[in-house]
Amino acid sequence: MKNRRKRIAAGKLAALTLSFVLVIGSAVFFGGRAVLRAVFPLEYTSEVEAAADEYDVPRALLYAVLHTESGFDPNAESHAGALGISQITPETFEWLQTRTDETLPTDALYEPETAIRYAAVFLDLLLTEFDGDIPTAVAAYHAGRGQVNNWLSDTRYSADGKTLDVIPTSATNHYVYKVQRAMRIYQNLYKEELDSNG
Repeated sequence: MKNRRKRIAAGKLAALTLSFVLVIGSAVFFGGRAVLRAVFPLEYTSEVEAAADEYDVPRALLYAVLHTESGFDPNAESHAGALGISQITPETFEWLQTRTDETLPTDALYEPETAIRYAAVFLDLLLTEFDGDIPTAVAAYHAGRGQVNNWLSDTRYSADGKTLDVIPTSATNHYVYKVQRAMRIYQNLYKEELDSNG
């Protein structure tokens, strides 16, 4: 009888412990998701969706680049002269406009709709140039196409001349890591919202 009571008490304690763990685990999981959604928000959704769809760029990638570049700050300016939410330099913006047959002033990069569209234009061109390889395209967004093409032609950094096996500068390597991490987070947090494009 004593053993039976002990087993029942142990079973109740185990059930109570399991219930407590499940409640705490759920709170941490859902609370953690809420914190992540605050840190990795979907900002400028209509602009991002329109640009991503028009230029066939994965929405998660576009969100990740904008988040990493400026934290969605349309007034951001870098020490290298990159401007706006997409942190595109005036020189790159001028080159991109030759691909869109537009002529816009440099300060148009401070307009979120324009900056987001040109980030998508740039990513589309880079993904096309680098055969859809996201890490190589993202490296080129950060370091420049010329620099990445130099790395690709060096067997120390690329075995096949098409994808980067090693990114030789720590700044670009860290940037690619951050964009890829943000992309995975966006894909996990906003699966339904991003499913229609990627």
